[in-house]
Amino acid sequence: MSKAGPQRLLVLVGVGALSAVTLPPLLAPSAASLISDSPKEVIDQTWQIVFRDYLDINGKYTPERWRTLRRQVLSKSYGSTKESYEAIRGMLASLDDPYTRFMDPREFKEMQIDTSGELTGVGIQLSLDKETKELVVVSPIEGSPASRAGVMPKDVILSIDGKSTKGMSTEDAVKLIRGQAGSTVTLQLRRDGKVVDTPLVRARIELHAVDSQVNTSADGTRIGYIRLKQFNANAAKDMADALKKLEGENVQGYVLDLRSNPGGLLMASITIARQWLDEGVIVSTKTRDGIEDTKRANGRSLTQKPLVVLVNEGSASASEILSGALQDNHRAVVVGEKTFGKGLVQSVRGLSDGSGMTVTIAKYLTPNGRDIHKHGIDPDVRAKLTAAEAQKLRLEDLGTSRDSQYRVAESSLLKQVKSSNGLTKAKLYNPNSANVPAALSGAGSSR
Repeated sequence: MSKAGPQRLLVLVGVGALSAVTLPPLLAPSAASLISDSPKEVIDQTWQIVFRDYLDINGKYTPERWRTLRRQVLSKSYGSTKESYEAIRGMLASLDDPYTRFMDPREFKEMQIDTSGELTGVGIQLSLDKETKELVVVSPIEGSPASRAGVMPKDVILSIDGKSTKGMSTEDAVKLIRGQAGSTVTLQLRRDGKVVDTPLVRARIELHAVDSQVNTSADGTRIGYIRLKQFNANAAKDMADALKKLEGENVQGYVLDLRSNPGGLLMASITIARQWLDEGVIVSTKTRDGIEDTKRANGRSLTQKPLVVLVNEGSASASEILSGALQDNHRAVVVGEKTFGKGLVQSVRGLSDGSGMTVTIAKYLTPNGRDIHKHGIDPDVRAKLTAAEAQKLRLEDLGTSRDSQYRVAESSLLKQVKSSNGLTKAKLYNPNSANVPAALSGAGSSR
C-alpha cells in the first residue's frame, strides 16, 4: 500500500488502539537547505509521508496546497521540539482527518503497547469512580503480579510509591505504575475500610484479547460465548485457542461479541475471519492510486457451526471488517446496533526522534462492495441497550441472562441451531435409497 520501499509496513484499522513500525528518515536531497536542525527534520518527514501516501477523505488535500504549507512551516524557526510538534499538529489538522495524527515519543510508545499484546507493569485495569473520583481497580489480569499478590476488583488505590492519587487521572496513574520488568512499585490500597501497602514487582504481561465461556440455554443448548476485546497482536492466536477449546466442549453454536471493540490490526481481523470462513472474500482495500488488494478465506476455518455476531455503536473498524465479512458471506447473523462507521485504513510510521504518526492510506470495502465509512454495518436483528440498562450492566454481566442484547443474540442463535439440525437430518436420510443406518443415526441424534 505504501511507496516507502522494502520496509515492513504495519497497517491498522482501529479507532483507538494502534501499533508501530520504525522507518528511516524520509529526507529528499532538495530539502537540505531548509532542514538543518532536528525539529525541522521531523516536520519534513511528516510532510513527506502525507505527500506520498495520504488518501484524502474530506477534499482538503491537494499537492499544490500541501507544497505551499511545507514552505510556510519550514521557513519558520523552532526553539524547541514542543514548538515543532505544535507545527506538525497544525499541519495535519488542516487535513480535517482525525485518523491522520501525530504522536510525541511518549504517546507513540503508549500506542505501541496497545496493540503489541503485552505490557510491562503489574497487570491491573483501572477506572475512575464517577461519584468519588477515586482510582479503582476494575480487575487484575489473570496470572499477573497484581493477581498473585491478591489485588481485588473494587480496591481503591490511595497512593503509588507514596504519591497520593487524589485528583490523578487514570493515564497519569498508568505512567507511574508501568515500568521496567523486575523493578518494584508499591500501591496503597483501601479495601473494606482497611488500608494496606502492597509492593508489586513489575513483569512482562501478555494481554489476552479474548474471553470465552460455555453458556447453556433454557432448552439445554450448549453455546460458545466469545468476547473479542481488541485486534491486537495476540488476538488471532487467542481466538484460535478459544475456538479449539469450545469445539472440544461440544458447543452447538457461537455468539461472537464485538461490542465496544475499537479495532486494531488489519491482519488480525483477516486471520480471525479465516477462522470462521472457509471461502469467499473477506475485505478489499483501495488506495488513492486505485490499487486494490483483496483478502480471501483460505479454506481453513476452525468451525462451521451456527454463528451470531453481537455489535454496537462502539464496534469499529477491524470489528466492522470482521462482522461485514461474516454478514456478506451469509456465515453469521449480526445482532445489535449499527456499528461505528470507520472504513479507513491507516499505516503507522515511526519518525527519527522517536515520535510517530498514523496516516490514512486506503479505504476498505466489505465483500459486497459496501463502503461503510460514516455509515457502519446495519445489524440483521436490531437489539438496543437502553441507557438505564447500560448503566446497570457490569463487566461480569456481559454474555449472561442479565445482558438483554445477549438474550436476543442467543434467541437468534437457537433458531439457527434448530434449522441446522433439521438440515443435517435431511442430508443424512435419503428416502430413495436403502439408507437405514443413516436414518437411524439421524433419529438417534435428536433425542
